[in-house]
Amino acid sequence: MKNKLIGFFEKSQPFFDRLGSSAYLQVISSAMMGTLGVIFVGSIAVLLAVLPSTVSALSFLAAYSPMFLKINNITIGAMSLYVVVLIAYQLVKRLEPEEDGISASIISLLCFLIITPLDTTTDGVTAIPATWLGAQGVFSAMIVGLVSARLYLEIKRRNLTIKMPASVPPMVSNIFASLVPTILIAILFIMINWLFSITSYGSMNQFIYSIIQGPLQGIGGNITAMIVISLICQLLWFFGIHGTNVTMPVVQALWMAMDAENLTALAAGNPLPNITGYAFFSIITWGGTSLGLVLLMLRAKSKQYREVGKIGLVPILFGIGEPVVFGTPLVLNFKLAIPLITNNSICLLISYICIKLGIVSVFSGVAPVFGMPIGLYAAFQGSVSIIVLHLILQFIIGPLLWYPWFKRLDKETYEQEQLLESAGK
Repeated sequence: MKNKLIGFFEKSQPFFDRLGSSAYLQVISSAMMGTLGVIFVGSIAVLLAVLPSTVSALSFLAAYSPMFLKINNITIGAMSLYVVVLIAYQLVKRLEPEEDGISASIISLLCFLIITPLDTTTDGVTAIPATWLGAQGVFSAMIVGLVSARLYLEIKRRNLTIKMPASVPPMVSNIFASLVPTILIAILFIMINWLFSITSYGSMNQFIYSIIQGPLQGIGGNITAMIVISLICQLLWFFGIHGTNVTMPVVQALWMAMDAENLTALAAGNPLPNITGYAFFSIITWGGTSLGLVLLMLRAKSKQYREVGKIGLVPILFGIGEPVVFGTPLVLNFKLAIPLITNNSICLLISYICIKLGIVSVFSGVAPVFGMPIGLYAAFQGSVSIIVLHLILQFIIGPLLWYPWFKRLDKETYEQEQLLESAGK
C-alpha cells in the first residue's frame, strides 16, 4: 500500500508541478499578495475607527474616525482597482519580461472602469458606486486584468503598433506603441459593456458576481471546502510537493475577497458575514501546527529529535515550519503522516465550531502578515478571544494531536540510538 501511494504521487507530481507553476494562477496569487500592504493599512484604519466604541481608553480616536474610514474606502473599498492593475502588470512581465507592463496596467484599469456602471447621487453628481470597486468587483477585476493583458501582448506580437524612429526618446515611443492596443482593447470592452447593459444583469460586474463569485464563495468558502483544501495541501507536503504553492493560487483570491467583505461590514458597523476566509485559514493553520511537535521534541528521549527541536524552535515561533518539515523529516514519514495531514483540518473544525457557538469572535479579516510572532499574528483581528484560541491551538491542542504518534516514533528512535551506542562500545 505504501509503495502504491508513493508510486501514485511520483506519477502525479508533474501534474501538480504544472498546476503550481501555471502562469495564470501564479499571476493571480502574486497580484493578491501584492495587495496585502494596501489591505493591511486599510485593516488597521478600520480597527482604529471601530475600537473607540468598544475600548473606552481609546475614545479620543473617535474624533479621527472620518479620516480612518476614508483610508478604508481608498484601500479595502478600492481593492478591485489594485487587483486589476497588478494582474495585468504581473501577467505581461511573466509572459514577456521585455514588454511594458505599465502600459498594460493602464489599459486594464481603463477597461475595468469601462465595464463598471456609473450612478447618480442625490445631488445629481455622476459617480462610480463603491460596490464594484471593493470586494464584490474582485473577480471582474481578475478577469479584465487577465484578458486585457493577454490581448495587449497578442496585439504587440502582431506588430499592430505605431513605431517611432530610433531617435525618438523611449518614453515617447512607448506612448505611441501602446496607442493602438489601447484603442482596440477599449473598443472591445465598450462593446462588452453595452452587451451586458441590455441584459437583465445590467453590467458585467453584476453578471460575474451573480454567476461566478457569489456561488464560489458559497461553495469554496465554507468550512467543508476549506478542510478539503487543507487536507490536499498537507497531503502534497507529505509527498514533498509544496502544497501551499499548489492550492493557495486556486482559493486565495476567493478567501481574500471574503475578508474584504468582513472589513467592509466592520467599518459600516454591520455583523461580519463570513466566518471563514484567508485570515481565518492562515491564523488557524499557522506554522502547520508544527509548534506542538517542536515542544514535544524538546522533551524527547531521543537526542536526534531534541536537536531538531532546538533548531526548529525559534523559526516556528514566527510561523516558519520548514526546519521541522525537512529536519524531522515529515516528508514521506509514514509514522507521522496522519497528524501532518489532518492536524490543520482538526484545528479548522474546532475553531469554526467555537465561532459558530459564539465562544470566539468572528475574524475581522485583517490581512495576516507572515513572520509575525505567535500571538501577535492573531492580535490584529481585534479580539482577545481570537488570540486565546490561537495560543490554545498552538500550545495545547497541537501537542496533544502530535503526542501519540510522536511518542511511538521517539521511543523507537531512542532504542535505536541506544543500540548504536552499545555497538560502538
